[in-house]
Amino acid sequence: MTSFTLPHDLVGEGPHKVIAVHGWFADRSAYAPVLADLDTGAFACAVVDLRGYGEARDAPGAFTTAEAAADVVALADRLGWARFSVVGHSMGGGVAQHVLADAPERVRRIVGITPVPASGVTMPPEQWELFESAGHAADSRRAIIDVTTGGRRPAAWLRRMVDRSFACSDAKAFRAWLDSWAGNDFQDRVTGSPVPALAVTGALDPALSADLMRRTWLPAFPNGELVELAGAGHYPMDETPLDLIRVVEDFLRADDATAETGGAGTGGA
Repeated sequence: MTSFTLPHDLVGEGPHKVIAVHGWFADRSAYAPVLADLDTGAFACAVVDLRGYGEARDAPGAFTTAEAAADVVALADRLGWARFSVVGHSMGGGVAQHVLADAPERVRRIVGITPVPASGVTMPPEQWELFESAGHAADSRRAIIDVTTGGRRPAAWLRRMVDRSFACSDAKAFRAWLDSWAGNDFQDRVTGSPVPALAVTGALDPALSADLMRRTWLPAFPNGELVELAGAGHYPMDETPLDLIRVVEDFLRADDATAETGGAGTGGA
């Protein structure tokens, strides 16, 4: 596994350093709807492209959460960030947990936005067939996005999300990522971690739901928290951006008073 400098945008100049990781269907542009309203005085955020996506679309790699976690830590080293928080959407939530597993002493807090659990995701055969076919079939991608946002979003938005997903990702990498985020189980490496860990779910998402987080995320993290956004599905950055910003920033700033002296902070169960 070779470390790689992840392409990224830096937003803000605050003392609390954050690395934001996108999900399966997008590159770093997934976070575009929230960037204008971040507290840039409190946070400095590196929004990255994983291998196979965006500016790293042609980068070679294994396209796994383990490799991505190593890349995130390498980026933090390059930026001179000794300690940082990690925010990850969906597949990126799995990456955030893997960063915690690999570098627990460096991670202040993690946030999973509709996150894939560290235990992976078990799918029945017909669902797996749908997700596997999404590697090449636009209709499959549209169906996944539609179902995971409660069937309530306009057709033009669904088309835009599908078009973006094809434009920003390499087909081979996209397919390889599925095997990793769905099949990789490293739950034992994060269970019991005292690092505060927030899961944000959308009430309209039947897949990576609040109920799933109660069975996976909360038992793993003694300082775990769960917030469900009533108006969101699987894509809160698009669906409820201001609500998402408020929830995530409130959680991240909770340990700002002690973090610079080395404290890990606290979190509610």
